[in-house]
Amino acid sequence: MVTREDRRDWLRQLRGAVYRGDGAAIVGLLAAGEPLPVWQLIGDGVATALAHRVDGAAELAADCATALRGRDWIGDVELAEQLDGLAGTGPMPLLRPLSVDLELLTEILEGDPLTTGGALDLQTGEVWPRSAIEYPEEDGVDVEAPDFEDGDRFRWVDGDSRDGYRDMVDFIDTVADARLGERLRDAIRGRGAFRRFADTLGRSSQDELSRWFEWSGERKRGRARAWLADVGCRVASR
Repeated sequence: MVTREDRRDWLRQLRGAVYRGDGAAIVGLLAAGEPLPVWQLIGDGVATALAHRVDGAAELAADCATALRGRDWIGDVELAEQLDGLAGTGPMPLLRPLSVDLELLTEILEGDPLTTGGALDLQTGEVWPRSAIEYPEEDGVDVEAPDFEDGDRFRWVDGDSRDGYRDMVDFIDTVADARLGERLRDAIRGRGAFRRFADTLGRSSQDELSRWFEWSGERKRGRARAWLADVGCRVASR
C-alpha cells in the first residue's frame, strides 16, 4: 500500500531530480511504479531525460504527452508538443528555449497584485521579483541591477490571484466528501480565502491537503508555461 509518506518522498525525489537535471534518476523514478499525476513536472523531467538521451525516455515521453493531452489543462498541450519535438515524433515548436525556473516564474505571475509581480529576463531566464527590483537592499540583492526599462530584454508582469481562486473552486468539485466540500465552499468566501481553504483542508484531511498542493502546483506550472509560449519561449531542458 502506498502511504502519504511514500507519495511525498517520491514527489520530493522527482522535484530534486528535475531541479538537478538528472535524467537517469528521473527515468528511474518514473519506471519504478505508477507516477502521481503531476504531468507538468514529469514532462519537464522527461524533457531533460530526452536531452540526455537516457534509455527509456522516448517511451516515457509518449506516455506523458498522451496524459497531458488527455487532461488538457492550460499549458498541457504546449508541453506535449515540446516532448513530441524532442522525441522526434512531431515538429519542435517554434519557441526559443529559455533557462527559466517555472516555479519561480509562478511566484511573480500569481498572487496579490500589491505584493507580487516582477520581471522576466528574456535573455537569461532570470526571474526578478518586484521586491528585488524596487527594494534591492532590503531583498539582499548585492549585484548591479540591469536596465529593467529595456523592453526587448525584460517582460514585466503584475501578480494576479484570480486563477488561484478558480483553482480552489475547481478543486472543491473533485472532493468526494460532500460535507468537506461544503466547508471548503464556506472557507473561500471573502478575504483570507486562500489561508482558510488550506487550514480547512489541513484540519480535515492531510491526504486532500497533499492532493491540493499537487493540483495547485500543476495548474500554476501549466499557466506559467502557457505564458512563456505567449512571449515566444519554452523551457530549455536542463
